Amino acid sequence: MPREGKDEVARVLGSPVARAARVYGGYAPSATFRMVLADGRRAFFKGVNGTHNEHMHRALPREERVYRSLAPLLGRWAPAFHGSFRRLDWHVLLLEDLGAQTMPPWSPAKARRSARSYAAFHASTYGRSLPRWLRRTEHHDFADLWRTLGASGDLGGTARLARRRADEALEWLDVALPVLRERALDLRRLPPPHSLMHFDTRSDNVRLQGDELRIFDWNFASVGPHEMDAAAFAQATEAEGGPRAERILAWYTEVHPVRDRHLDACVAGIAGYFADRAWREPVPGLPRLRSWQRRQFKVSLAWAARRLGLPEPSWLAAVPD
Repeated sequence: MPREGKDEVARVLGSPVARAARVYGGYAPSATFRMVLADGRRAFFKGVNGTHNEHMHRALPREERVYRSLAPLLGRWAPAFHGSFRRLDWHVLLLEDLGAQTMPPWSPAKARRSARSYAAFHASTYGRSLPRWLRRTEHHDFADLWRTLGASGDLGGTARLARRRADEALEWLDVALPVLRERALDLRRLPPPHSLMHFDTRSDNVRLQGDELRIFDWNFASVGPHEMDAAAFAQATEAEGGPRAERILAWYTEVHPVRDRHLDACVAGIAGYFADRAWREPVPGLPRLRSWQRRQFKVSLAWAARRLGLPEPSWLAAVPD
């Protein structure tokens, strides 16, 4: 950071920074620091400048708007927003420091507390009137992926993830495609009530403090079926070595119920997303992304097969992490 930026941090927070430690671990590049101020307080710095990609330059203003506008709805589940500034080519958010990463590793106890807290978050806005500027169709983007894969011939790319078992994988996908396609298309037809959704909840975007799941990186916040958030979180947790997705959903439903039709559509849509992404070329600047997507592909497709009564996709064992 240039001196002018550090001076702005001190001005907004009311104290200069005594020390700062860079935070790594996410999949989108940004400058993130845990800071200790001269007066002993802690804060979190998240910023982008001219060296960062267009995604981050779009995401940070959206995230700032969420913190500024939705604080009463985010409640205890989000970090406190301390302010922001733009100086030189920097755009910076200053937030409550939620501490060091708490997962992985996932234990059953951590997964249960997280799932129950996440369910309480969705229940808090279920059926409520929510700001019109929040997108209502974010989850629709997952509806057409299986149809597009089948129509374009790209199922071959998905099947090749299984390497020596690619022929077996393609045969399975051809048989399963009509069911997966129809269930995912339901995402466009799921009736309300809906909830405020985070839409990107995984371990690098959360901290577990006691029984509370604290969530950050809100740039994808939208309105939709809470089952989408719950399913995405459950499969990501299993992919990181946590309990099976069904077990996580069972803990979630101890606090807030899920609707079977909604959940089927969401699980099928999520599996379609990773079937479409996991075999693509690496993304510049994000060397770990495809590996993480392959792990989620294996978990989400196996879960979809179990939920929808499809044959077991045993060929997934040949897909590398």
